[in-house]
Amino acid sequence: MSILSSGAETASTPSRFYLAAWRWHFYAGIYVVPFLIMLAVTGLGMMYIAAIDGRDGEKITVAVNGNPISLSQQSDAALSRFGGEAALVEWIGAKTANGANVFRVNDAGTNHMIAVDPYTGTVIESWVRRDGWYDLFNDIHGTLLIGTVGDRLIEVAAGLSIVLIVTGLYLWWPRTGSGSSFVPDIKARGRDLWKNLHKVVGAYVSLILLVFLVSGLAWAGIWGEKFVQAWSTFPAEKWSDVPLSDETHASMNHGAMKDVPWGLEQTPMPASGSDAGRDAITEGTAINLDSVAAFGRTLGYEGRFRVSYPNGETGVWTLNQDSMSNDSENPMVDRTVHLDQYTGKILADVGFDDYSLAAKGMAVGIAFHEGDMGLWNIVLNTVFCLSVIFLCMSGLVMWWLRRPRGAALRIFAPKTPEDLPHWRGAMILMLFLSLAFPLVGITLLTVLALDYLIVKRVPMLRRALG
Repeated sequence: MSILSSGAETASTPSRFYLAAWRWHFYAGIYVVPFLIMLAVTGLGMMYIAAIDGRDGEKITVAVNGNPISLSQQSDAALSRFGGEAALVEWIGAKTANGANVFRVNDAGTNHMIAVDPYTGTVIESWVRRDGWYDLFNDIHGTLLIGTVGDRLIEVAAGLSIVLIVTGLYLWWPRTGSGSSFVPDIKARGRDLWKNLHKVVGAYVSLILLVFLVSGLAWAGIWGEKFVQAWSTFPAEKWSDVPLSDETHASMNHGAMKDVPWGLEQTPMPASGSDAGRDAITEGTAINLDSVAAFGRTLGYEGRFRVSYPNGETGVWTLNQDSMSNDSENPMVDRTVHLDQYTGKILADVGFDDYSLAAKGMAVGIAFHEGDMGLWNIVLNTVFCLSVIFLCMSGLVMWWLRRPRGAALRIFAPKTPEDLPHWRGAMILMLFLSLAFPLVGITLLTVLALDYLIVKRVPMLRRALG
């Protein structure tokens, strides 16, 4: 491109803005590329494992043989494999008539999943929960297997990816004589071909990538947990005069794996042991898994849904259907209901319509992010993840081809434009917006300070980076 070959110092003002955006795009890419490749690869792995093998036994099938036996008999069969200290934690109903029911059993702190034939009560399969390939990919995807530090590093990468999108769209924006920005120029050769493909694919992918980044960031420890989720969580006060537990819905999660809706995670759990609530299970009926699941059907739960057992003296029965747990393909039917374990009364009933706008967006966004909304979602996510990997690899190829001969040990960043009118105001505005993502704001301020105060003033660094 002629405006680049003329040098940063002699470029026109629009060209200098282009050079500044290119430099920021380059710096963000250095950090972001390995994270985006990791997220795309692990995301594809999780999506296909869930679609083919299932996450909680939803793909296990049985032969339909008469009428199912009671859930209590099935739960006894699941418990029979363990000692007297084991406790039932959750029942996951089959989505179809030929599916297995799955019970979660806690034995000495370890959660086991037991698949039971609902017609014969035979245990078909058992495994330790969250101990498979899906869960390994999930732990890498969320924490890099290093806990909180990994979460923070990924949060920075996700935020810088938004900077990458903004600067990338500015670089892509059609200019006079630049040709079509929506159709690849297959006649181009060498670096021009890679650049053209990178820009066109990036333009189509950018908005979907933004959805993925925002929905992922909303789970992150700083921007998500401390800001967005805290402001958008369901207010327990709506339950009116229902006693609350000291535990939040997050207590139902299994480690880093999210088992409850995003909008409820920080909401306190209701507590059993009072006269509060509205009548539900008929008085005089034993309150057990059979009656609770049957009541769930009367509420409108269809197909696959879950019942969690009360935890402790003030614990509640919880009925839940959640698209992010692969219970359904439609996040708008998500619903969580809590029953008093002693009276069977409804203490809380929260559906999609009760969520805040942010929580509704997250319910749809997470289901879309995970590929839970059907075959079209899986196909789209596959194309998207492969496109992200291509963007990362093509960016590296373009950087390598741009390097002059003999510069193998230099980073060779785009030149810093000199005397760029209004560029400081633009950078301040970008930094101000990025402070909405605290870790990203800190990172950008640090990079800007290092670039301006050190790199530009130390000849050796300036040569290495330029």
